[in-house]
Amino acid sequence: MTGPTITLLENLRAVFYAPFYLAFERDYFRAEGVDVVMQESYDPTDTLPRLLSGEIDVCWGGPLRILRAYDQNPDVELVCFGEVVGRDPFFLVGREPGGLKDLPGRSFNVVSEVPTPWICLQEDMRDLGIDPMSIGALQKPDMGENRDSLAAGTLDVFQTFQPYAEQALQAGGHLLYAAANRGPAAYTCFYSIKETVERRRDDFRAMVRATRRAVNDTYDLPPEETAAAMTKLFPDFPVELLTACVKRYCELSLWNRTGALQEAGFDRLRQSMIGSGFIKTGTDFATMVDNSLAE
Repeated sequence: MTGPTITLLENLRAVFYAPFYLAFERDYFRAEGVDVVMQESYDPTDTLPRLLSGEIDVCWGGPLRILRAYDQNPDVELVCFGEVVGRDPFFLVGREPGGLKDLPGRSFNVVSEVPTPWICLQEDMRDLGIDPMSIGALQKPDMGENRDSLAAGTLDVFQTFQPYAEQALQAGGHLLYAAANRGPAAYTCFYSIKETVERRRDDFRAMVRATRRAVNDTYDLPPEETAAAMTKLFPDFPVELLTACVKRYCELSLWNRTGALQEAGFDRLRQSMIGSGFIKTGTDFATMVDNSLAE
């Protein structure tokens, strides 16, 4: 027997979404009384249009897209809830040891697949007095190609998420920066149209409970169990590699145990977007976030 159906659009296939995948693998959504049907997005830019068209009920992904939507149209009527990834899951890996302050003068490729990592990293640089535009960062190849270029010695530093970071480190690379260490950064939550959230509050609250349970399991159970739950979704990566990825993310406190989107993380993301010119003002926390669904 199943409950009400929720059509959920996956923003991107990524290891840092581990708690979402664990919730599906362990049937936590049905345990909370809802039947969540996941559709895969093959282009992160199509998630918001498909939501606004009514094709799907809810997305998971970055508040960045909602902040930009409000910046372009203050009457867009979207809302974020149920934070899962509360810190930045990206890394800088280099051929030689160092840190952010050592980036000038090194060949450096940043993430090209999605905008948030580079936007947030630019703010970190500005905090250190480094002009991001002065270091000659390139946004061209994908993360897998950058990993290979680092191993071949034709690239000094690249920005990436797991499992490419773990692969590069296991091949002799050096961890220059784990962006999660900056503290809260609103990275991944659910978002939907406000009218849909009001109409389906009980269903969405159940969905948040299920993901919160999965987040706590991700921390509290051996990382091998979470990794095993993801092997079907990441068939090209051995379970031992996925285990190392989950373990590192747990050590960085990547996931939000409470499900309530942190205002400090929202503010950091918004300021990063303004500083990089991605938005002019966006909107305020109270307009865009409904934390009551995590209560």
